[in-house]
Amino acid sequence: MENAVFVKKAKKAVVDYFNSQADSTDKNGKITEDNVFVVWLCKTLQNNKALLSTTVSDGMYYEITFNGDKNEMYFDAYKKWKNFALEV
Repeated sequence: MENAVFVKKAKKAVVDYFNSQADSTDKNGKITEDNVFVVWLCKTLQNNKALLSTTVSDGMYYEITFNGDKNEMYFDAYKKWKNFALEV
């Protein structure tokens, strides 16, 4: 799948998921594709993968994968719990 087409579908998937989970009293309200951005994107052979986030500061990020062999897309939603430095 072309990267531009994949990114458009991935952003739509994040918007649809976020808006379906948002409470009607949530101060963030609903989002649009303008609120979704790509953090990382990769295309290898017929497969695509992207990590996306939103302008909502809720600690969520989303992983969308396209399996070109099966013509399927997979959606994973993650919550960032911690971020700290480790001694090396």
